[in-house]
Amino acid sequence: MNSDIRKMCAGLPPLTARLENWMSELLSDPAATERVVNEYGSPVNVIHTGALRRNAAELTDAAAFHGVDMRVFFARKANKALSFVDAANQAGLGVDVASERELRQVLERGVPPRSVIVTAAVKPPRLLELSLSTGVTVALDNHDEADAYLALTAALRADGEPAPVALRIASQNGDIAPTRFGLTVPDWLEWLDARDTAGFRIDGIHFHLHGYSARDRALVLSEAVAAVDELRPRGHNPTFIDMGGGIPMSYLNDEAQWDAFDSAHTAAVLGEGPPLTWRNDGFGRRAEAGALVGTRNTYPYYQAPVRGDWFSALVDAYSNSSDRARTLASDLRERGVHLRCEPGRSLLDGCGVTFARVLFRKRSSDGIPLVGLEMNRTQCRSTSADFLLDPVLVRGPGSGQPNQPFSGYLVGAYCVEDELILRRELNFPHGVAVGDIVALPNTAGYLMHILESESHQLPLARNVVAHDGGFVEDDLGGAATREPRL
Repeated sequence: MNSDIRKMCAGLPPLTARLENWMSELLSDPAATERVVNEYGSPVNVIHTGALRRNAAELTDAAAFHGVDMRVFFARKANKALSFVDAANQAGLGVDVASERELRQVLERGVPPRSVIVTAAVKPPRLLELSLSTGVTVALDNHDEADAYLALTAALRADGEPAPVALRIASQNGDIAPTRFGLTVPDWLEWLDARDTAGFRIDGIHFHLHGYSARDRALVLSEAVAAVDELRPRGHNPTFIDMGGGIPMSYLNDEAQWDAFDSAHTAAVLGEGPPLTWRNDGFGRRAEAGALVGTRNTYPYYQAPVRGDWFSALVDAYSNSSDRARTLASDLRERGVHLRCEPGRSLLDGCGVTFARVLFRKRSSDGIPLVGLEMNRTQCRSTSADFLLDPVLVRGPGSGQPNQPFSGYLVGAYCVEDELILRRELNFPHGVAVGDIVALPNTAGYLMHILESESHQLPLARNVVAHDGGFVEDDLGGAATREPRL
């Protein structure tokens, strides 16, 4: 990548994004970057599926090293582009779906039902009916949902073939944070013992945990192994344990940058250093009596270990057995149980970038420099408080005259005071011009789609695939609600 491109914009202090080669090549070609925005509008999501197979292989290779049979399922909710469904299917991965529409699309793309699991937090009757009719596995979350699905099997499963399901468990370990997902193993066993479940074939155990702790997953994985042991004497034969997502990735190469930001941001919130964020936003933390209270709600942008190394530490952990030589890997092998996971963010690491056009430069009434982008804040946002990576500023042939060097903030299209694209202060040592392109790196995992909104009747971003030196719109598009180009 042309080093001059990186010098056009940096945070205070910097958080320099790790870029895939395809991103660097595109961003180093200002004319090509500008053409994408001119053709497909602003904002536009540019995706590239190449890293998906490599990211999955890091997990499966680590599993194979430990003798664990492992299957990766792409968490479809992380990105709606159908190109990722195709890439996952071609790589032999499964797909995890969270809605009826996701399920229909995945099946229409040719993903075999045996390679699909329905994990939706809420499963309306139409989703359950479609799941039953197509034979995909459903992760049952609670008694009401399980009763509804059991009733459907009796009413609609004319061939009498039992429906494949997994039971989503919630940990009984007091060291694990409470969760709204699943039920404890005793709750499930009580339910099973009180019903005729001939309509079900319990193929697996499922769990969902918040955060990225390998230790927490090891603890709940041990509970899942114990659940298998409880179910088999009751006539059920679970063959897999699905540990959901939460597999860490790292957006940064430089741990020191993340530590420097953490220290400087903490000092700023405490009033012991200059503000780094809009109105000194603490991202969930605040100062009280000289101390910080609350928890910062941001992704840990530097993490280690990630993916394969993280997974190795997980399955190499001690099991619940009194035999300290036993590991979770040996417990799984002994029972003939294979492991599944459902990564989203870490599977799409390196698979996308979001472009937006600069429309204006100005100052707020109290003198803060602002850069207005043709996008809104939901078009690069996950459920955390902010996206913290430094953007890349690209000056193409259509850009105007830049202003003087300054530091300021990116703002968006929604008519609210708090409409910040990024809440970190950014430095622009070469100024900013109307027509410049701001590139938000590594946005494919959740950041493009999970919160996107058409408020103000603004169109959703189009989704285009970098392919053979050019770009083609993803089959899902995003153009249906976009005004035609004049």
